[in-house]
Amino acid sequence: MPSIDILRQSAIVRTARVAQIEGLFDISSAAYSQEQWSFSLPLNERDWSIGFIVGPSGCGKSTLAQELWGERVRRNFDWPNDQSVLDGFPASLGIKDIVRLLSSVGFSSPPLWLRPFNVLSTGQQMRVNLARLLTEYPDLAIMDEFTSVVDRTVAQIGSAAIAKTVRERKQKFVAVTCHYDVLDWLQPDWVFQPHTGEFAWRSLQRRPTIELEIARVHYSAWKLFRSYHYLNHSLNHSAVCFCALWQATPVAFTAALNFPHPKIARCRREHRTVCLPDYQGVGIGNALSNFVASLFTSLSYRYLSQTSHPAMIAARLRSEQWKMIVAPTMLTQRIPANFKHEKRRRAVRLRATFEFVGKSLERQESERLLARPVGNPGHARGRQVTLGNMEC
Repeated sequence: MPSIDILRQSAIVRTARVAQIEGLFDISSAAYSQEQWSFSLPLNERDWSIGFIVGPSGCGKSTLAQELWGERVRRNFDWPNDQSVLDGFPASLGIKDIVRLLSSVGFSSPPLWLRPFNVLSTGQQMRVNLARLLTEYPDLAIMDEFTSVVDRTVAQIGSAAIAKTVRERKQKFVAVTCHYDVLDWLQPDWVFQPHTGEFAWRSLQRRPTIELEIARVHYSAWKLFRSYHYLNHSLNHSAVCFCALWQATPVAFTAALNFPHPKIARCRREHRTVCLPDYQGVGIGNALSNFVASLFTSLSYRYLSQTSHPAMIAARLRSEQWKMIVAPTMLTQRIPANFKHEKRRRAVRLRATFEFVGKSLERQESERLLARPVGNPGHARGRQVTLGNMEC
């Protein structure tokens, strides 16, 4: 790509205050204020999927992006104030496609999908904006001020989720930002720093590992997670509960129940699994679920999981650690038909059943973790598990 020369001018309106500042700071009087940049980005040299324009404020990042890609450069979208975020997506997009896209960018909490955009947290708004950006610009999407308004931990997790989604969808995405801390999580194919003029191609690398602390907790820890469960906010108090912490912060929860089965002598069933929205998209929920399953299988239990969440069904189908034993079938429920109290059924949702067939934890370690629950998950100290580059 040849050199890109950009000139931006704005007229200076002569006022008393302008004259005072010129006098105080010895600024020469001029009719215009202008800034000029010259860039060179050899983007046609090779195929790429993710680009990264990064540098301090005022170095020309947004100006360059606008010059190259015009209206494709977005910071946010107009969302309906009195409707759910689902209704803000293009009418041509089917609900299954919306669900798949929201889940893929790490926003897989159906109760939150029903809320208007303006009541979501900044981290959730970032995920929703990214999902819509990928929908409306499927060939090349550019996000200006990428992760600028969110907590840095949320920014890193969100970057990993969007990178995975872009590559799976075989799209092109460019992040424009002043934050270097998301570089290793986004894993771009190229990086350009306008303030130095430095352009560099990068090879795809492993993103940073995520080390989780997993401990058994009291069922009261469910209150941190219950509002994000996609079906039911209740929890059976006889469940054995576990919490995953990242950097001393509770991020995911799993509970297991004893499951009487006519053909299986010792069986446990996954009861609830929730990952907080800000930490979705990098496999934390699935890692915790797999760990708890491996714990119980080490104690000679068979471990089953029934799920209706499309993202979890897809993840289990891809995983070698789970075997589907009941294919997705439509659940039904009885509803009254008439005053004679006759019953008829209506379809409710799909549900699939899986059995854990992965490697079991050491029995001694499992017995230690089950010995005593921790009342406050923030004080939990259990088994350290490295998530690594696990995909959900």
